[in-house]
Amino acid sequence: MASLTVEIVTGEQVVYQKDDVSMVVAPGADGSLGILPNHAPLVTLLHGGELRVKSGAGEEALLVNGGFLEVVNNKVVVLADTAERASDIDVERAEAARRSAEEALRNRGETQDIEEAQQALQLAAVRLRVARNRRNRGQERPAG
Repeated sequence: MASLTVEIVTGEQVVYQKDDVSMVVAPGADGSLGILPNHAPLVTLLHGGELRVKSGAGEEALLVNGGFLEVVNNKVVVLADTAERASDIDVERAEAARRSAEEALRNRGETQDIEEAQQALQLAAVRLRVARNRRNRGQERPAG
């Protein structure tokens, strides 16, 4: 049976690689996008959200924020502005970033500062949503 190869990269690093994937669900610009083996070639924009990778070993979740997804010959490549494994999200740091961005928006500085604060708030909200989804699915990282 055909399977997918998945690679998720940012400008700094390869965040995730996996073979033998049965399905990828990504936050596309027009809504959630499901990719199965033998999918037609595709290039699309990504929005901030949870990207899920399903395989025989289970399901893994990652945060992606912005970027592109390309599908060619059963290979899914994501070039994201930001990407991290859901298990690596520091909820306390994301909450602090959210509070900081909200405070910056309340104090309304220059237009550039407002745009940066809005982007930071959006990223923090996406991080928190992905972390909550992971927790709700019982994918908590073991302590230690």
